[in-house]
Amino acid sequence: MTSPALAAIAALPQPDLKSIFTTDPDRLSKLVMTQGAIRFDWSKTHLTDALMDAFLTLTDEQGFARRRDALFAGAAVNNTEGRAAEHPAERGEGNADSVAHAKMLHARMRGLIDAIEAGALGEIRHILHIGIGGSALGPNLIVDALDGDGVRYDVAIVSNVDGTALERAMDGFDPQFTLIAIASKTFTTSETMLNAASAINWMVEAGVDDPYGRVIALTAAPDKAMEWGVDETRILPFAESVGGRYSLWSSIGFPAAMALGWDAFESLLEGAAEMDRHFRLSDPRENAPLIAAFVDQYYTRVMGCQTRAVFAYDERLALLPSYLQQLEMESNGKSVQTDGSPVDGPSAAITWGGVGTDAQHAVFQLLHQGTIITPVEFIASIEQGHTLDPAHHRALLVNCFAQGAALMQGKANDADPARAYPGNRPSTTILLEDVTPHVLGALIAFYEHRTFANAVLMGINPFDQFGVELGKEIAKSIEADGAKGFDPSTMALIELALGEGE
Repeated sequence: MTSPALAAIAALPQPDLKSIFTTDPDRLSKLVMTQGAIRFDWSKTHLTDALMDAFLTLTDEQGFARRRDALFAGAAVNNTEGRAAEHPAERGEGNADSVAHAKMLHARMRGLIDAIEAGALGEIRHILHIGIGGSALGPNLIVDALDGDGVRYDVAIVSNVDGTALERAMDGFDPQFTLIAIASKTFTTSETMLNAASAINWMVEAGVDDPYGRVIALTAAPDKAMEWGVDETRILPFAESVGGRYSLWSSIGFPAAMALGWDAFESLLEGAAEMDRHFRLSDPRENAPLIAAFVDQYYTRVMGCQTRAVFAYDERLALLPSYLQQLEMESNGKSVQTDGSPVDGPSAAITWGGVGTDAQHAVFQLLHQGTIITPVEFIASIEQGHTLDPAHHRALLVNCFAQGAALMQGKANDADPARAYPGNRPSTTILLEDVTPHVLGALIAFYEHRTFANAVLMGINPFDQFGVELGKEIAKSIEADGAKGFDPSTMALIELALGEGE
C-alpha cells in the first residue's frame, strides 16, 4: 500500500471481537447510530477509535469532502465519460437547475399516470415492465418490497432475454388490459428491445387494436423511442446524467409509482432525500455511509476479505442483495483510479447474500466454521410485514440477532474440534423501524452513498461500467459473423449449439 494513510491503517493492531466490548465500554455510543428510522450498528466490527482516526486521515487524503461537494453540485464526477451523476437531483438534492428539471419530469410522469388512471388508454389491469440491469432491478425491488401496502395493478418485471421469462409473465396477463413499459436509457439495449418486440407481437396476435398505443417509454433518448413507434405523449424522459443503476428515482420508477400510487413514490423520494442531506451535511465521524465505507475498506484492503454477505431478515427485502450486487460491483469493480493509474490494492468485494432464516440452513456453515472470513450484514425490521401470529416475526428477529452474536462470540471445544466455533467474525446490523416507502428510500440512498464513499477512498470512478462492454461486442460479432475468428472452445460451442460453423 503506497498511501501513507492506508499503511498506517494496516499497521494498527487487530482487536479480538470477543473482548472488544470489555476493553471499550463506550463502544455502543460510538459505533451505533440512528438516522431517521434506521439504526446502524457497527459495534461487532473491528473498527476502533484508532482505526476511525486513521480512516478520517485517509478521507482527507483522498479529498472526500471535495468529491462529495462535486457530486451534489452536478460537476462531471464521471470523468471517463465527462458527465455528472445526478441521481440526488431526482430526490430534490443537488444542482438547482437539475433539481428543477427533475421536478418537471416527475410532474410529467404524474400527469401521465393520472391520465392512465382516468382511462385514457382504456382499462388497465396489468403492467408489463421490460428492462435490464438498473432499469429492472430497482423497480423490481421497490414493487416487491412494498406490495403489501396494496398494489393497484398486477406487475411483472422482465429483464432476461431468455424467452421463458417473458412468456411466463405474459401467460399471467390478458393482453387486452396490459400496459407495456419499456425501460432503456438509450432505447437500443439489445435484450430489452428484443423482449419489447416480442411483447408487441403478443398483443398483435391477441387482436389488440393499437399495440403501440399501450406502450410507455422510459428513456434518456426520447428520439429513439419515437423512431421505434412510441408517441411523444407516452415517453417519460430522464436526464442523461442519471446512471442506470441509480435511476429508480426517475421515470424508471414508473411501474412502482403506478402500482403503489404517487404518494408512495413521493415518500420514497423524500426518504432518499433525507439520507442525501445526512450524507452531505454530517460530520465525518457521524456520517453513516462514510463509516460503513470505513468498515468495507478495512475488511477488503487490510484483512483481505474478498466477499461481503448481505442477509435480509425480512421477506420484503428479499431482492435487496441482488440489487446491491449491481450497485456495488458494477460501480466499484474497477482496476484503475480516476487518473488511469492502477488501483492500489483490492477494489470492491464480491457482494452476495440471501434471506434469513433460509440462508442459515444453506450457507451459514461456512460463515461460522469455514476458513474464509466474510463480513456479514444483517438487515431487519422492528415491525412485521404480515398479519399472522407475531411469533413468526419474533422468531425471525431472534435468529437474526443470535447469528450476529454467535459469529462474534464463537465457542471453544477442545474435545471435539468439529464442534468448535472460532468466533471473532464481524457483522453489521441495520435495523429498520418498518419497511415503508420513506424508510426504503433512505436505505437505498444509504447504499448509494456508501458505494460512492468507497470509491472515493479507493480513488476510483464509480459511475462508468466499461467492463460490461466487451462481452456485448463479442456477442454482436457472433450474431453477425458466427463462429469466425474465435478461440477453438468458443467456435466449437457456437457450432454445436447454434449450428453455425466455418
